[in-house]
Amino acid sequence: MDSIVLSSGHGLHIRGASGPPPWGLDEVDEARKVVEAVATHLRKLGVNVTTYHDDISTSQDENLHRIVDFHNSKTRDLDVSVHFNCYETTSEPRGCEVLYLTQEALADDLSERMAYAAGFLDRGPKYRDDLYFLNQTEVESVLVETCFVDSEADVDLYHQNFDELCKAIAAALAGEETEIGELPVEPLTTVRFIGKVSWFGGPQDTGVSPDEGLAFLYEIDEAPSLFLPNQPPGTTGLARRLNPNRHYVACRWDYDVTSKDMLADQNLMAIVRAVKTGKTFLARPADWGPHEDTDRAADVSPGLLDALGIETDDEVEILYPAPLSVYGTS
Repeated sequence: MDSIVLSSGHGLHIRGASGPPPWGLDEVDEARKVVEAVATHLRKLGVNVTTYHDDISTSQDENLHRIVDFHNSKTRDLDVSVHFNCYETTSEPRGCEVLYLTQEALADDLSERMAYAAGFLDRGPKYRDDLYFLNQTEVESVLVETCFVDSEADVDLYHQNFDELCKAIAAALAGEETEIGELPVEPLTTVRFIGKVSWFGGPQDTGVSPDEGLAFLYEIDEAPSLFLPNQPPGTTGLARRLNPNRHYVACRWDYDVTSKDMLADQNLMAIVRAVKTGKTFLARPADWGPHEDTDRAADVSPGLLDALGIETDDEVEILYPAPLSVYGTS
């Protein structure tokens, strides 16, 4: 695409969906962030981009007409509207999807890339013939449902992977083939761990030395979203630089089954389920552990332990890598 118009759904005075405080997302605020970030990446790819946010309308009908009128006033190849979904408050993942009237292939590619980049469930392309935006824009168009504002798992992944997500959206819209890799064609062998859990990593983890590294991540840029922007004072190792609010996990991996290269692939994640609360989140492998002497099956980040609603020595179940159904359509 050479020229694209991007707009955020709803408006300053016509608010969209909102998730529960303190962690839920506001659709209007976040859609505007996504639009501007995607536009920045598209311009780097050489695409002419115009963005629009409705700060004027005071009714839904006016809002829909104003957005579509703006799109139709521009010369462009593609129209894109960015929204967020909402259903019911949950800790479970809900995922992303892209709505279309005529552009099924683009919607499919875009949804898959978003899921791959952020770790969302891929709900896939959804045909809709009842939406004003898709019906009234005069060129090809799609409507992006980024994730669910009321899914704690989605919100966490959205915050963790915002830049990667926006890059993936831009790559799909621009028709770039090199921004992200391909998902495995064949299902990978899934390994399972179940047992007691504890936490590790970050500036407060005095159980590791200040210079201790990680088992298969050696540089910050191998998994930048897992680390704090600055090395904590008095430390030099990556273990103490892990961001305790990110979701990561350590298990006693068998490298003959799940190699170090595989574990370091930040596009493959683990599913972590708390037996007591039933809450489930995706997490990225970050290290090998805990030691056999602890009688525990896994260590997770402090942030993930809190999100699961459990404490040290509660039980978790871990599947790695997350089955392809998590990345594929559902």
